[in-house]
Amino acid sequence: MKLIISSVSGEPIYEQIKTQIRTAVLDGDLKAGEALPSLRKLAKELRISVLTVTRAYNELADEGVVQNIQGKGTFVMDRGNELMKQQLEAQIRANLAEASRAAKAADVPLERLGEMLVEEYRAN
Repeated sequence: MKLIISSVSGEPIYEQIKTQIRTAVLDGDLKAGEALPSLRKLAKELRISVLTVTRAYNELADEGVVQNIQGKGTFVMDRGNELMKQQLEAQIRANLAEASRAAKAADVPLERLGEMLVEEYRAN
């Protein structure tokens, strides 16, 4: 897993870590049960404080994206759990809102937009 941290983005580093890990999980790049790098290893790799990585991992655990197992590490949760489903639905809703705005801007009728959605759903 490759994380890219920017010190000039204005976004806190722990938020950047959370966003990138969450995206990797939701996109399927990180699979259920897969271990994340240890706190110390990731902190050393990124040259940041262990506390920063701890905060990111703990907040991801609170969201149901990962699970912290004492003495073993942090592991990706199954996308079927309830919190993860809520995260996926929120991502879907955001993508649909963006698609709706684009369809309106291009004067694509709602019926055609629905047809396009069905086509994409069946293709994947």
